[in-house]
Amino acid sequence: MVVLLPLSGAMTVTYELTHCAACGASNERELATAESMKAEVESLWAFHTRRLRADIPSEHLMDRVAFSQHPALRVVRCRECGTVYRNPIERATELTAIYEDEGPPTEVLQALHETQRASYAAQAQRLTAQFGRRGHGVEVGSYVGAFLAAARDAGWRFTGVDVNAGANAFTRSLGFTVHDGDIASLDAGERADVVAIWNCLDQLPDPVDALRSARDHLAPGGMIALRVPNGACYAAWRPLLRGPLASIARAWLAHNNLLGFPYRVGFTPSALTRVVERLGFRVTHVHGDTLVPIADRWTRRWAALEERAVKRAIGAVSRLGGEDLPLAPWFELYARLG
Repeated sequence: MVVLLPLSGAMTVTYELTHCAACGASNERELATAESMKAEVESLWAFHTRRLRADIPSEHLMDRVAFSQHPALRVVRCRECGTVYRNPIERATELTAIYEDEGPPTEVLQALHETQRASYAAQAQRLTAQFGRRGHGVEVGSYVGAFLAAARDAGWRFTGVDVNAGANAFTRSLGFTVHDGDIASLDAGERADVVAIWNCLDQLPDPVDALRSARDHLAPGGMIALRVPNGACYAAWRPLLRGPLASIARAWLAHNNLLGFPYRVGFTPSALTRVVERLGFRVTHVHGDTLVPIADRWTRRWAALEERAVKRAIGAVSRLGGEDLPLAPWFELYARLG
């Protein structure tokens, strides 16, 4: 067990050794040491510092160069199923406290809502196509309500659940119903057509337990819709950060929030498929994708155009490379119960 004092000095974070969240194995190979992760985070800062306006307020660096969790001490890959994960990892109780206490200003929450809403509109369309009709859903990790808004526009009736009371208050101010807590804290009798976990499953203390709770809150024939960072993409591109393709690899990872690996787990499509199948789901579709747009008014114009071009290029090749889609930084997985 390792104890790390954050740079702010505000609290001590305790780490513990872990195993693969997907298959439970402890057979791993090291992708990045503490020193190489430190260099990777510094590279991320240099990448975005060049692309952001010099007068950007510090709070607007969130989810670009600053993230809820502290930088990884070490990153490994499971030899059994290919999942990428931090080891050691923050204890579950401290992780929950991090997300409960995180409180960006309303201006930042509003900016995130507006930036993400267009991308979530595409997800709402994909969800409708996969489920076959509109209905009632629950979004786990609803945060600023961007998907709730997109789903409402698409004819769905979604409620949210999130551990962050401050973000929930903001989302409620937009007219949405959001519950404080996690999926397990919802009324046991409540059943939904769809449980969506976008950009959140990889940050939860126990992803498999969360999926089990999602299953228990689904109506017969219901669907889970998941969106996660692709560990296979990080594992494929990270070695290229040194060498002739370094600038391409850095842009590929940095524009998709993979540089520095600010996640607990990076599932692969095949590993996550096996997880949900063990829980009684049948996978109907896997969609390779990029991170939602992060450019805003604090981004230099050329950098915003660069981000758009990089993500269009990724979109064009995201289906290549095999079942784990190593060219796709993110992927969505849709699976039906039964």
